[in-house]
Amino acid sequence: MSMSGGQGGRERLVVIGGDAAGVSAASQARRLRGPGELEIVAFERGHFSSFSACGIPYWVGGDVPERDRLIARTPEEHRARDIDLRMRTEVLEIDVAGGRVRARDVDSGDESWTSYDKLVIATGARPIRPDMPGADAPGVHGVQTLDDGQALLDSLTGTRGRRAVVVGAGYIGVEMAEALINRGYEVTVVNRGSEPMSTLDPDMGRLVHRAMEGLGITMVDDAEVTKILTGEDGRVRAVATQDAEFPADVVVLGIGVRPQTELAEAAGLPLGAHGGLLTDLALRVRGHENIWAGGDCVEVLNLVSGQEQYVPLGTHANKHGQVIGTNAGGGYATFPGVVGTAVSKVCDLEIARTGLREKDARRVGLQYETVTIESTSRAGYYPGAAAMTVKMLAERRTGRLLGVQIVGREGAAKRVDIAAVALTAQMTVEQMTALDLGYAPPFSPVWDPVLVAARKATAEVRRGSL
Repeated sequence: MSMSGGQGGRERLVVIGGDAAGVSAASQARRLRGPGELEIVAFERGHFSSFSACGIPYWVGGDVPERDRLIARTPEEHRARDIDLRMRTEVLEIDVAGGRVRARDVDSGDESWTSYDKLVIATGARPIRPDMPGADAPGVHGVQTLDDGQALLDSLTGTRGRRAVVVGAGYIGVEMAEALINRGYEVTVVNRGSEPMSTLDPDMGRLVHRAMEGLGITMVDDAEVTKILTGEDGRVRAVATQDAEFPADVVVLGIGVRPQTELAEAAGLPLGAHGGLLTDLALRVRGHENIWAGGDCVEVLNLVSGQEQYVPLGTHANKHGQVIGTNAGGGYATFPGVVGTAVSKVCDLEIARTGLREKDARRVGLQYETVTIESTSRAGYYPGAAAMTVKMLAERRTGRLLGVQIVGREGAAKRVDIAAVALTAQMTVEQMTALDLGYAPPFSPVWDPVLVAARKATAEVRRGSL
């Protein structure tokens, strides 16, 4: 076991994790500090760096023709910028008191210590694997990294059967169900909740349910998977719930992810209620001046509820990297928090949400009014106008916007950005009705659907205040 230290009096920044947050931080720090001032060493245990995990369902489904299109920068491109990116190298231990990390070369097994002046933890998330018989059988796949995506594709091409079961109906579950339908599979989705997309209220999730069934996907709601059954060859052959069995040639786990914080926890770093690292506004790990953390391994402040939340999304990871790299490079930046915006689609149905659901508002003790409206993506008389449902939550009495959910066809999802800005600015629904949004018949009705909902919510708030 060897030990390496900074050379020639230079500071050394060590980054654990070579995807969005980690390499964004390394790249931003490099922009601010030249190689003569700052040495940067980054460890990535997988085969790929700077890849889009969000794009994996579209690669598996065939919309993206090849894996390499999901890679933003290769390890060689990072090394050309004087970032010593060590692939297939897993960090096993963080020694906070000694200012060093212990890493192992995955292929050779060689271990060494590397000292740091500044440390970035960007260890990401890992798919939740149910603790049950058969969960690790060949043909059962999580989808978090490009290695996972490749393993799934290999599995799809290596099996003769065309039956797929997706466990879970959140973003990954819904997107993977579509990907498998596109590849000609018979798809069954087994979902623990009453409706798909638990990030929506159930009444909006019902719209997604109907659309998925319309695509030929078999939806099984209120069902808990109890075991995964295997055949004589050891491969998966079915998924079992309490009262049914669903034949499967391949199984995709879409039951969410957990922050990968075992390293940090073992080093005594502070974790929140969701298992993610806790940081200050500059993304420094609380209580540690020279350690930062970002991406899918941290908890973030929800600006609407005022509580810490776990929101693993690529948008946040890239922003975190920029903030961390700025601070580690001697500048100053902060990450104030999120409002909880997310979009997805299942074939041509677009799904969007931001802010709080009804149960989130209840949990933090907020009283609210709720309205749901039907509108269209364009002027009703213009060709291609498609139906859209908008649900809006506003705080009782004050009228402050609390959340928006949108389900509809083309042009529905990105309308949620209007609400995301309004939430960040803490606008009331009445203030929103005056927003000067772009209008022409090909783009929206004369009253945009979000503003129609805001008008109705304003009336509801007034009625509730009488």
